[in-house]
Amino acid sequence: MRVLSIASTGMMAQQMNVEVISNNIANINTTAFKRSRAEFQDLMYQAERRQGSQSTDSGTIVPTGVEVGLGVRPTSVNRINTTGNLTSTGNELDLAIEGRGYFNVTQPGGETVYTRAGSFKLSPEGSIVTADGYTVAPGITVPQGTREVVINRSGEVLAYVDGRNQPVNQGQLAMTVFVNDSGLEALGDNLFRATPASGEPQDGLAGQAGFGTIRQKYLESSNVNVVQEITELISAQRAYEMNAKVIEAGDQMASTMTNMR
Repeated sequence: MRVLSIASTGMMAQQMNVEVISNNIANINTTAFKRSRAEFQDLMYQAERRQGSQSTDSGTIVPTGVEVGLGVRPTSVNRINTTGNLTSTGNELDLAIEGRGYFNVTQPGGETVYTRAGSFKLSPEGSIVTADGYTVAPGITVPQGTREVVINRSGEVLAYVDGRNQPVNQGQLAMTVFVNDSGLEALGDNLFRATPASGEPQDGLAGQAGFGTIRQKYLESSNVNVVQEITELISAQRAYEMNAKVIEAGDQMASTMTNMR
């Protein structure tokens, strides 16, 4: 009986759906987290009677036919890259990107990865780094004796050093955009890696055409909507239960056939 295998694909699909939703909810307070959405496709169909075939010698055509689908399968987990709300923190090294773009982060092996989570820190040498100590490109260092750091909308890092009235420009933060943000590979730790699906990295600076601007003393919140996630969780749970009921019904039908023999 096909009903058992068809319903089992539905249960497995909804299990993945619930897993994606649970990850969204788990990361509701993760800086710059982007919610994901599971997407599905129907499987192939078995044709019992093909539409468009001749039903008689006189040339009459079968208008609809009989096609039985074999279930469902997940095709992608799509990341929704809408910008989250900006939250004021008062920390001068907290940065949010307002618009498109990613900060560039250099890993210890030299590979460049990307992030929108701008909760940066200072290393013992005064370099601007991520929470894991990775250098934020292009590797700007705040000099000793700095009483205040100002980062403007273009990403220029201005250090107000003791004994000087004018700020010292320490450099400008790099920024990168991609044609397809959803094609980036998520590495964890709020980091992403470019892939052939994302397109080539397009490097630039904040405020340029096609690039967002930087807001100092703000962080981007996750774009997870709790009400939406709970609603989708209930829907996925009900779909899982209905597929389980179909398996139960198929089992009862098979049992009836067995008893008849």
